[in-house]
Amino acid sequence: MTLPAGELQVAADEAGPAFVDVTEQGGQAIAGRSLGQIAWRRLRRDKVAIGSAAFIVLLILVAVFANPLCHWYGAFPNTIHNTPPGDLLDPSTQMPVGSFGGASSDHWLGVTPALGNDVLANLIYGARTSLLIGLLATLVAVLLGTIAGVAAGFYGGVTDSVLSRLMDLLLSFPVLLFSIALLAIFGDVPSFAGLSGVPLHFAIIIFVLGFFTFPYIGRIVRGQVLSIREKEYIDAARSLGASNWRIMTREILPNLVASILVYSTLAIPNNILGEAGLSFLGVGVPPQTPSWGKMLSDANQYFQIDPLYLFAPGIALFLTVLAFNLFGDGLRDALDPRSRR
Repeated sequence: MTLPAGELQVAADEAGPAFVDVTEQGGQAIAGRSLGQIAWRRLRRDKVAIGSAAFIVLLILVAVFANPLCHWYGAFPNTIHNTPPGDLLDPSTQMPVGSFGGASSDHWLGVTPALGNDVLANLIYGARTSLLIGLLATLVAVLLGTIAGVAAGFYGGVTDSVLSRLMDLLLSFPVLLFSIALLAIFGDVPSFAGLSGVPLHFAIIIFVLGFFTFPYIGRIVRGQVLSIREKEYIDAARSLGASNWRIMTREILPNLVASILVYSTLAIPNNILGEAGLSFLGVGVPPQTPSWGKMLSDANQYFQIDPLYLFAPGIALFLTVLAFNLFGDGLRDALDPRSRR
């Protein structure tokens, strides 16, 4: 049955339009969010991770601007402030005069025993040492681990067997003993590969920490590549004639960014602790280079008399490692779509 033209128009008006233009109603079109935007929205809701990130940014700024900060503060590391004699240190015991390690308006965290160096100035420059070595060692580990993991997972066969056994060998290696021996050897070498002095010591520590920790991320990357290479879009890229290099760099690597970022935030504090441990044992940075681990080593014999000298670098290390770990946990939850947090 056919409706008259008038009734047909009324029925169409009652049914409403079949398509509604969003721009006509709200003035703005609905736009989708990228994975990065979704992760950022989830990360912003994690107040602990945001607070940890703010502390890390502050620590990086302190390390970068260590020189102007010490100019403003009025003290530098390795500077003897006990002038005239007996002003800061007791001449008979060589211990700081006053409570809390000789803390005052000029020396906020006191001075060191025996030499009278400013503790806060050493902490500021020690932050530069710890972050520089921790970040560069993590960069070395991430580069080597990503290359080895992608190659092993993508090519498989003999390549996978050789690289996997190499990573297993490095994981079972006595890293601490090798590090002590290697650093002790290069401690007596005046120059190597165009480096000498402090840069040479830094390069050796970065190499040791980065080279012997890359198998951890290498095994993580290899496991993910073994899963990704079986996906449909990888087969589609092969059918379109994409080379292995293009598939690895354009199809596989972008899907590994989240895991690499999370691992990096968790590896940096481990490398910072590694540098502090080597410096504590006396085989890390040179004696005149400020380092939190070296401060702990020097304060070890005075902790019963001057505990602040020990607590200052210890608390700095604790807060730094805690901030990186908390930020890494928050970043992992933000990048994990299955997380309910």
